[in-house]
Amino acid sequence: MDAERTSRVGALLRERNTLLPAAGHAPEYRESGPDDAGTESVRAALETMLTTHEPYPAVVVDRGWNVVTGNRAMSVLTAGVPPRLLEPRPNVFRLTLHPEGPAPRLANLGQVRSLFLERLLRRVNATGDADLRALYEEVCRYPALPGEEEAGDGGPAAPPSPVQVPLRVRTPLGELSMSSTMATFGAPADVTLSEPAIELFHPWDEATARSRRGLAAASGASG
Repeated sequence: MDAERTSRVGALLRERNTLLPAAGHAPEYRESGPDDAGTESVRAALETMLTTHEPYPAVVVDRGWNVVTGNRAMSVLTAGVPPRLLEPRPNVFRLTLHPEGPAPRLANLGQVRSLFLERLLRRVNATGDADLRALYEEVCRYPALPGEEEAGDGGPAAPPSPVQVPLRVRTPLGELSMSSTMATFGAPADVTLSEPAIELFHPWDEATARSRRGLAAASGASG
């Protein structure tokens, strides 16, 4: 299930639960609290997915793409980011595109910016969410960074890719190239369960895979 469909499903369940009581009917879907047994099971499943996906990054987001939690490998994207952008709960769109976030380290920032703005606008139009609209207007105002236009198209020698925009991150160990997939719980009958999604990053080339495996091995040896 893609991110836009995830947003629509979660918004639909929440919207139905809002409209039905207004019409004199009981809410159709349950909304679990943070201490409910079902919520604990969901949290445990997500934590397992985060841990087993290492040494590659993975992050859990809510319906507004605010970060709920992430695994240790997410440090490759958050290294050097000011704490004020990470607390209390960073937003994926704001964090990625902010000039003090990972943006200066993205080798294809122009591509990533275009994709993220397009994706966020689709979500705004699909949900009508006022907070997402404000977020879209905010990130649209972020300035372009030096060299962004040249790096944005991946360069004339960039190989063709079946993934629309791999995430290309400059690190002290070299450039890492990653794609990602989104996962959600299937056939949710609970508003709380319908809204979280987990984004799993995967190495897009062998150099990235070797780099992440090598770093994980070195960390394990030092531990």
